[in-house]
Order: sequence, then structure tokens, then C-alpha cells
Amino acid sequence: MPGIDKNSGPFNLTLNREARAGLSEQIRSEITQAIREGRLKAGARMPSCRDLAVQLGVARGTVRAAYDMLADSQLLVAKGAAGTFVTRYPPATPAKATPSAVTMPLSDIAYDFDAPPLTFQMGVPAEDAFPVNVWSRILQRHARTMSGRPMSYPDPRGSLALRQELVAWLAMARGVNCQAEQIIITNGYAGALGLICLAMNFHASQAWIEEPGYLLACKALALVGIEPVPISVDEQGILVSEGIARAPQASFALVTAGQQAPLGMTLSPVRRSELLAWAEENNRWIVDDDYLGELQLGSRAAPALASLDTAGRVMHIGTFSKTLSPSLRLGFVVVPPALAARFADIAAVVAPASSFVLHNAVAEFLREGHFLRHLRRMKRIYADRLEKMIEALTPSFPELRRGALAVVIMLPPGSADRAIAREALAWGMAPSPLSAWYQRDELRQYGLVLGATNMPREGFLPGVQKLRQLVDAHGISLSLAVKF
Repeated sequence: MPGIDKNSGPFNLTLNREARAGLSEQIRSEITQAIREGRLKAGARMPSCRDLAVQLGVARGTVRAAYDMLADSQLLVAKGAAGTFVTRYPPATPAKATPSAVTMPLSDIAYDFDAPPLTFQMGVPAEDAFPVNVWSRILQRHARTMSGRPMSYPDPRGSLALRQELVAWLAMARGVNCQAEQIIITNGYAGALGLICLAMNFHASQAWIEEPGYLLACKALALVGIEPVPISVDEQGILVSEGIARAPQASFALVTAGQQAPLGMTLSPVRRSELLAWAEENNRWIVDDDYLGELQLGSRAAPALASLDTAGRVMHIGTFSKTLSPSLRLGFVVVPPALAARFADIAAVVAPASSFVLHNAVAEFLREGHFLRHLRRMKRIYADRLEKMIEALTPSFPELRRGALAVVIMLPPGSADRAIAREALAWGMAPSPLSAWYQRDELRQYGLVLGATNMPREGFLPGVQKLRQLVDAHGISLSLAVKF
């Protein structure tokens, strides 16, 4: 086999000494490409490190490092004094994915990731309300502290400091009495729901979900092999009697008891009693998504469903995504005492908690009272923005419903609310189509759900006017809008 030269041989190997990639990486990349494309055949003998280094004008160690990386990738095999050879059975080249085959996760639901929040977007806290300076100081201090800690595996349930602070916070703010051992720190709400489904072995079972209900939760259950059975809600929350009639064998009910998503009602005391009785009498479970528990604006927040649970049937999910930032990916689940050991074992082997720097920073944020002050400020801001949004919407949209931290615009049956929501993105707005929150066609209602947390500098009115233009462009008569 002829030697590999800078500009000749089985391929042209060129090095750019000003490139960001190192010389070893460039050699590895060029040889890899030659093997993949068949210009270096299986079984071909490679030049020695010394010979190739001389030909390329680099140090022998540079070539050796490249050969080592290629051997690790199973593209080359070293046979001692006999030399180094292209493997006879190089790994197959992965098929190139076409653009249509590679899509963004949840492309049918989420409009974009890593993008600043848009006007009317739900699920993101106010950017201008976050206490950046206080949080940055705390986070930097704990990052420095972490660098001096022993190199050991942390508790998979999460930082003890944070779990202890959550015990105190939950007792005060949500009426939940628990121990640190019952709390598992998770990667947001999704991590908590996934851990529950795995630990409880809910696969191939049924679950009650609210109708309308959180569309990401419904998709999550379906993806892990759980059949979501939509159960209607009214002004008192989920209709327990309908759940018993439609899915008597359901393993659990997934509810938003504090503030229903997206309509905003709080589960009434009567329905709470009915739901807890169903779970206790039938050996079933309740998963309470307390996503806005602390941010009930009207009055003192209703206690969490777990505060009434005397039979150990409720699993309580909390998250900091709506109160601090979704970029933290920080949530938690509180499980009944009888399940604590099982959840700890599952977390340890398949879903351990993440950064203790972040955990301990949030623990201090809670302990020093910053979180409580932050929530109080957010509630004042959100109440003001909701009123401003309703004031801007009322002249253009006659049928409105206030829902937690959002406003729901009602549209006539069959309206193209999904198309309007897509078109609004081009104008810097991200309303959520109400019809997408329903599973059953016969119950589906149409409209737009508008988050009030982030208000543009110019206020909501310009966005409302553009939204009305988009609705009018679809020929929708608002006089036919359905009332709740």
C-alpha cells in the first residue's frame, strides 16, 4: 500500500494549523472519513506513527493520539510489530436521516425550546420578576462550596438540605405534613411523573385525566403505555362519578386540584372527599399535580389534596418551573410513607436526582425567606397583569373566562384555533389552542388560552388587536362563541 502523503495516496490528508480543532482530531477525522467512504479498504495497513508524522510534519505523539482514538472507535486495530490496520469489519455507517425524519421533541405541542417567552405563552414565569442578583450570589456561593466536597455519590433522592426545607415549606404553604424521607427531588414535573409511573408499575393500566386537561401529561401517559381516560370537569373540578362509570378499573387519577389546567377552578371539598374515598375504598391512587399551588391569586391557597389524605393514597408533585424558572428543571414528589423505600430504590438505580449545587442553592433561597418574598411579589404582579389583559381583551372578545394565571377566549364550535395559534407565532405571540386540551370530539370546545405572566413593554393591547385580526381573517363570528 502506498504511504499516506499530505496530498496523495488513498486520500488527501490536509491539516489546518489555524483551525479550532487540534491536529490529532483533524487526522482522526480525515482517516475516519476515508474509511467510511471506502477510500481506505478493510484490512489496509496504515503507515507507522513515525512515517506519517514525518510526512505530515507533526510530532509522533500527535499521530499516535489520532490512531488511539480510531482504535477506540473500532476503525483501526493495532497488531504490535506487524503494524496498524483498518479493521476488516468497520462499523456500518449510520443511515443519514432526512429532514422529515428528525423533528423537535413534542413538535406537535411545543413551538420551540431555548427561546425567550412570547406574549400570551403559558407555563413560564415573569422574566422581569426574577430576583437575579440574590439568586446569583447564592448559586455562586454553593458552586464554590461544592468544589471542596468529597468526590462521592450524592443521595439519589436529592439534597437533604432541600428536602428538609421542603418539609417546612409544604407544612406552611400547602398543609402537607411529611418527612424528608418521603420527598424525592426530580427533573421537573416530567421527571416526577415518570418516576411515579415506573415505581408504581402503572404500565398497561388506565388513568383518569381531566377533560380538558394538561396535554403534555396526557401524551406522557400514552407514551409509557398507560391509557388516559378523559373525565369531564365542571366548576367543582373533576367529576368523580363519571370516572367511576367510565373507567372503574383505573389504577390512578391524575388531577390538578389546586388550580385546574387550563380552566383554573379549585377542586371543591365535596369532590376532594369523593376522590379520596374512591382511592381508599378501591385501593387506587391519586397523583396531584400541584403546579400552581402557591400562586392562587384570589385568596389564601387551598390546601393540597395530600393534606387530607389519611389512607396514604396521594402522591403530590411540586415544581419550581412556574415559581422560579423552567430552566432549573427542578421538581419533587412527596409519596406516602409506605412507598418511600420503593421510590428511593427506583430513584437510586434509574432516576437519581441531579445537581446538588442547585438543590442547596434553592434550599438557602427557601430558608432565608427569599422564596416567600418572591412569591408575594409575583402574585401582586400577576394579579395586575391579569386585570390589564382582561381590560385589553374585553372590547375585542366578548366571551372570556379567567383561568388561574391565564384568560380563555371562547370561539364558536369548529373554529380554527390551532391554525390561529400557529399563525400568531410569526407575530411574537404564543396562545394555546383550547381544542388541543380535549381528547373527546363530542366534548371539544374551541378557543385560545392566553398566559398573563409576561407582559410586553407596550402592554397587551397591540397583541390583542393582532389576535383579533387573525381571528377575523378566518371568518370567525364571535357572536356565535360558546359560553362556559
